[in-house]
Amino acid sequence: MRQEFVIAGFGGQGVLSIGLFLANAGLVLERKVVYVPSYGAEMRGGTCHCMITIADKEISSPVLSNSDTAVVMNLPSLDKFEPTVRPGGKLFINQSLIHREARRKDISPYYIPTAELAQEAGVPGGANMVMLGALLEVTGLVPEHMIYDILVKSFKGRYLDKMPRNMTAINKGREFARGFKSLDVACNQ
Repeated sequence: MRQEFVIAGFGGQGVLSIGLFLANAGLVLERKVVYVPSYGAEMRGGTCHCMITIADKEISSPVLSNSDTAVVMNLPSLDKFEPTVRPGGKLFINQSLIHREARRKDISPYYIPTAELAQEAGVPGGANMVMLGALLEVTGLVPEHMIYDILVKSFKGRYLDKMPRNMTAINKGREFARGFKSLDVACNQ
């Protein structure tokens, strides 16, 4: 088993938090993990992305030229990373900020209205957690009963008062993505 992810957007969108969660999930699941964050000097408002590889075997290189799954939170990230998703891969698109469809037909796009879903959940700043929930639901990477503990581990026990709100946003994203899973089943029958 080997899964490679790229998470990308503007600084301040919680891109690195999603990546850190995935890296911690890999460790909790007792896999080999590489987490490589990359961000501009501006941080908040500048572009940033991270690459995460989770595997059963040793990982030879921390840098990815292609990924199985990409999460893009803004249009520049879609333009940059859509071409790097392997054929048959998954592309999660923040539909709240990106108003174009994926151009490739050999990948599976998932359009997530993150800001609207976060607002519905009562967590207006939780767009990244909504996206994380959708990603977890579609990929099945983490068993449901482990999500909260990995979330706490990812924030090193800080912000414990915010964890229930983060879980609300994650669950909203998971709930939304269940519709994708039923569509996938219907299309494969």
